[in-house]
Parts: sequence; C-alpha cells; structure tokens
Amino acid sequence: MSLHPAMASSSTATGNEKEVVRDYFNGTGFERWRRIYSDNQAVNRVQEHIRRGHNKTVTAVLNWLQEDGDVKTRNFCDAGCGVGSLTLPLAAMGAQGITASDLSEAMLAEAQQRAVAAGVTAEQVRFHVADLEALGGEFHTVVCLDVFIHYPQKAAEAMVRHLAGLSRDRLIVSFAPYSLPLVLLKAVGSIFPGASKATRAYALKESGIVAAAAAAGFQPTGRQLFCSAPFYFSRLLEFRRRG
Repeated sequence: MSLHPAMASSSTATGNEKEVVRDYFNGTGFERWRRIYSDNQAVNRVQEHIRRGHNKTVTAVLNWLQEDGDVKTRNFCDAGCGVGSLTLPLAAMGAQGITASDLSEAMLAEAQQRAVAAGVTAEQVRFHVADLEALGGEFHTVVCLDVFIHYPQKAAEAMVRHLAGLSRDRLIVSFAPYSLPLVLLKAVGSIFPGASKATRAYALKESGIVAAAAAAGFQPTGRQLFCSAPFYFSRLLEFRRRG
C-alpha cells in the first residue's frame, strides 16, 4: 500500500480507528485519493509514484484472472473497492457477478459514477457501503487490495481468515510488507506533522498473513508480486483453497 507521509504516522484523531479512516476518506482524503486513482495530471511526484504502484498491483491481478480464462463464469468480491480501480476493468473483461464494497460512501459514489460512465451495468456490479468486517456472502474469488494498511498485524490476520471464509476457491490480498526501509519511511513521515495526517499505517509480516490463510484452508499458489516505488510498497499474494 502507499505510504504518503500524510498517511504514515500515528492518528492524530480520537476515537475508533475505523471511524477515523471512514471520516478521512469521506472528507479531506477523498479528493486526494480520487485524483491519484485517475488519469488526472494534477498530481505531484509522490502521488504519481503511488498511482503507478497501485496500477501495477491492479494490473497483476487482472492478468492473473485473465490467464485463468474463467472471468465470465465466476463471481467476485472486491473488498475495499475504492473508486473501482479493479472492479471496472474486471467488468470490462466480461465479469457478470461482482460485489464491490467500501467503507467510504464518497469513494463508493465515485466508483458508481465511473461505472455508469464506462457503461457497466447493475447486473455486472453490485455496489454497497460496508466495512470488511460486515462483508458476507459466498464468492468464487475474493480480492482485497491496498486496504490492510489500516489493520495492525493481528487484526489483519483475522481479516484474512474472515475474507477466506467468503471464498469458495481463491483469495488475493495485498499489504505493505514489514521491512526496514518501510519502517524508516514511516519514521520520516512522523517527523513532519501536518493537517492531512489522519490515519495510522501498518506494515505486516508476510508469515502471519500466510499462516492466517492456511488456518482458513488456503495455500499460496506461487503467484506473487512485490511492487516497490518511492512511497509505495506492496506485497501481492494469491491463495487457493486446498482440495
């Protein structure tokens, strides 16, 4: 996940962290991240790096799904869909059963507007506001990209188990991997306070994520990606349910 300095320090807000994240993406963070997750040229160098890194992660997932050749016959859950960076190209590939959810009403409304502009039908995608903990249903494939940045290790592992419980076959997740460079980057971000510091960012140990998936009956497929760019560090893993 991206680690812009604005997102790389401890929360300065009070109350539940989930509420802090919701308020951020419905408020001051919405316009910033809507611009990053678009073709808008009015971005600074850091935001451009974040955009490129996120796009590389999304493209890898789309390539994996396309390689399997079953997009049109499977249903999908895009957990934490943001403005639709994965959902919309997946629909363009012919997927007919996508459930796309996000904690932020503003981000989800933007995703719906982009879907209409792209000609995506309501039969292809069902949008709804929900946090990850509230997600239910059963899907062939569950994807959660660049969301675990808001979860500490134990909570992220619990969320992996929860999302795996929604999947009949495949789980794809990305997270900021724990590493010394990332720890140093977070430290730099904490030195420079600013009004945009609204959420806490977490780097996660891959061993814990893999163990959580294993506890839910999933194993890595070998498909993986490490995407490193200034202010964007992401580890992408695909899991399949053990037969």
